[in-house]
Amino acid sequence: MRNGPGNCPDCGAAVIFTRTAPGVTTDGGKCLAVDREPHADGNTAVHRDGTGAYLSRRVSPERPRWGPERIHKPHPATCQARQEQLPLELPPGVVRLDDRRRNRRR
Repeated sequence: MRNGPGNCPDCGAAVIFTRTAPGVTTDGGKCLAVDREPHADGNTAVHRDGTGAYLSRRVSPERPRWGPERIHKPHPATCQARQEQLPLELPPGVVRLDDRRRNRRR
């Protein structure tokens, strides 16, 4: 698992690869890329542990930011490569699978 500064493999932006801390809904230990620069509108607290590894966790009213943590945005929310959307009009004969699945469940 990567940990520390690097670049997004999809868009090349500067990120920090962190390890998620255990939380209320997750076991933790997953890799999460956050934007390298802190951001006031972020929802992820990042700090380094005693070994120098980057750890991240979701900030909540019950668990607000503390001392050495900095607030960052998760990179998947800002990644330009992931933000590209399909055109509104698809060519004839091409269907959106989400639409098909949604109609099938009814």
